[in-house]
Amino acid sequence: MRQISTQELERAGADTRETHVSTVYFSGPLAIKVKKPVSMGFLDFTSAAQRRAACEAEVALNSRLSPDVYIGVADIVDGHTGDVVDSAVVMRRLADDRRLSTLLSGNADVSADLRSVARQVAAFHASSPRSDRIADAATPQSLQALWDASTEALLTMDDAPVDAAAVQHVAAMARAYVAGRAPLLAQRIALGNICDGHGDLSADDIFCLDDGPRILDGIEFDEKLRFGDVLADVAFLAMDLELKNRPEMARLFLAAYAEFSGEHHPASLAHFYIAYRALVRCKVAALRHQQTSDANDAAEAIRLITLASDHLERARSVLTLVGGLPGTGKSSLADGIGDALGWVVLRSDEVRRDIAGVGRDARAPAQFGKGIYSPVSGDATYAELTRRASALIALGESVVVDASFTRASHRELFQRAADEGSAALAELELCAPPMTTRQRLQHRADRHASDATPAIAIRLAAAREPWPAAQRIDTTASPGHCLNTAIHVIACTGVDRRPWIRTQSTGLAPVGVVHLEGAPT
Repeated sequence: MRQISTQELERAGADTRETHVSTVYFSGPLAIKVKKPVSMGFLDFTSAAQRRAACEAEVALNSRLSPDVYIGVADIVDGHTGDVVDSAVVMRRLADDRRLSTLLSGNADVSADLRSVARQVAAFHASSPRSDRIADAATPQSLQALWDASTEALLTMDDAPVDAAAVQHVAAMARAYVAGRAPLLAQRIALGNICDGHGDLSADDIFCLDDGPRILDGIEFDEKLRFGDVLADVAFLAMDLELKNRPEMARLFLAAYAEFSGEHHPASLAHFYIAYRALVRCKVAALRHQQTSDANDAAEAIRLITLASDHLERARSVLTLVGGLPGTGKSSLADGIGDALGWVVLRSDEVRRDIAGVGRDARAPAQFGKGIYSPVSGDATYAELTRRASALIALGESVVVDASFTRASHRELFQRAADEGSAALAELELCAPPMTTRQRLQHRADRHASDATPAIAIRLAAAREPWPAAQRIDTTASPGHCLNTAIHVIACTGVDRRPWIRTQSTGLAPVGVVHLEGAPT
């Protein structure tokens, strides 16, 4: 590898590209990357030996994805004395107009390019190292430590451009998600979804060439920042695409990665990792602002903390109770919610039959409070509904439960399940005039799993206990209106409206959020 003189770097003049940790000089067909002598908590490049080691690691690691771009590590020598003064990564220079971020800024159609990137990243992940040590990066304890490190860095930063309340809000939501998803995270480890990845998959470092993409600049200074869920890797680029106002491309990229990798996940996990990547990028923007006092860096940091907050709200699992007397339309509305949001629907009528060993389609008529509708059977049914809902929530799913919920003690089971699973709880009580419910029950007698009759509905109404926490929905309105009302209630349940956004001096509106499948809009 030839040496590079300080004069050659000087001749590059203004033809450079700066980041907070390096400077890239462009000299003819070459790009020469020099590490800055900085220490930023998460990295330390203050000594020449540390910078040399980082250069060698960068070439070795990034050659995994772009071997024809990374040429090697060169000594930088003083042009007058010949003394070695530093080290540099030498790369083949790629055309800036083929940079993905450049194409995005020109509003180009990059759908085919992103599919190619997704295919390459999927193949890269398939062959990436895996081990128990790498898998440890995706445990609840390790993930929480990563969130804590970034939020603490922002909270302790002098003159940070983001409001402390915003950071604390994000920290609290992330903590709740991690606390309630231990089974999901364990499942991801068991499935082999944790690997030594790229760690910094941004649009600035992807070049869309005619013979395929070149993906550069994976993290070399701390291997632990590369270790993680494959979804954490792809979430970085999804976040970056969204930040660049191309949410449709973020959705396309995530779908393409799932197609090529065969990897599946609940929507909540994608939101969680997009939020984490937005938080890390927020920290970087805030650090740049410390260095430069550039208002653009401050504005970007604010946009990113808002993006993190929005995705964490969408990452929450939601437990929705759809209750009411027979004939009020519970099953129809529960189905509508499940279909619209991609959520799991659990039904008391089906679970009751499962417990009793009766076929779900079989009729099992009984008098009020007798047979499979006895108080003992009812308690067992609601306990089993709660168990199934809790298991799904722990795996990052959202659940709709279709049951009468006439007893407060049964509702309390789900309230505890939501608290223990760090899930939002939406409670809907459907109602309709007795004449309407009676007509519905008579018309559905041969088409519905429920054995409820108008007489049983009257007895249930008399035994019903007040449900003050529920939002009442009159189902004499059109089905579409009822569904829209229900989804609005669900979307607003427990969502912090983030008043701190309005206190920011920039006047920036929140960035548009990728509405992944399964997320309330």
